Amino acid sequence: MKKFLPWIIVAAVVLIGYNYFKGINNTAVKLEQNIEEAWGNVQTTYQRRNDLIGNLVKTVEGAADFEKSTLEAVVNARAKATSVTIDPTNITPEQLQAFNQAQSGVSSALSRLLVTVEKYPDLKANQNFLKLQDELASTENQILTARTRFNEAVKPYNNHVKVFPNNIFAGWFGFKEKAYFDAVEGAEKPVEVEFDFGNKSEDTK
Repeated sequence: MKKFLPWIIVAAVVLIGYNYFKGINNTAVKLEQNIEEAWGNVQTTYQRRNDLIGNLVKTVEGAADFEKSTLEAVVNARAKATSVTIDPTNITPEQLQAFNQAQSGVSSALSRLLVTVEKYPDLKANQNFLKLQDELASTENQILTARTRFNEAVKPYNNHVKVFPNNIFAGWFGFKEKAYFDAVEGAEKPVEVEFDFGNKSEDTK
C-alpha cells in the first residue's frame, strides 16, 4: 500500500486541481453568457429606437417646409450609431465610450427635431406622430433598464475573474475583465424628448 501511496496522492492532487480549474472556467463561461444576453437586450432596445426614428422621420418629411437640416442631422446620427458594433465577448471601455457617444448623438438630434415640431401645428395633431412619440418615450425607459441590467450582469463576472486566486488562472482560459456600461453625462435619465405639447411640460430634475 505504501508503494502506491505517492501515486494516490498525485492522482488526488490532479483531480482536485482539475475540478478547481474546471469550476473557474465553467463559472466564467456561464457568467459571460449572461453578459452576452444582457448586451443583446441593449442592442434590441436601441434597434427599436432606430426603427421608430425611421418611421418618425418619414412622418415628419410629409410636413410642408420642415427644416431639412434638422431631419438630416437625425438621419446622419442614426446611421453613425448603427455603424458602431461591439463584440460582447470582448467589450472594452473604449468601445463602450464610442457606442455611448454615437447613441448620445442620436438622442441630441432627436431632441432637436422634436423641439422643432413645435412650429408645425399639423404635425402636433398628427395621430401617427403622437403614437410614435409615445412609443419613443417607452423605448427610452427600456433602454435605461437594459443598460442597468447589462451592468448587473457584468459585476458578478468581473468579481469572479478578478478575485484571488481566480485572477491568476482566468487569464489562462482567455477570460478578461469586462467594461461596464458607463453612462455619458446625463444618460442616467431617459432622454428628454418633449412628448407633451400644448400647455403640458416635463420638468427635468
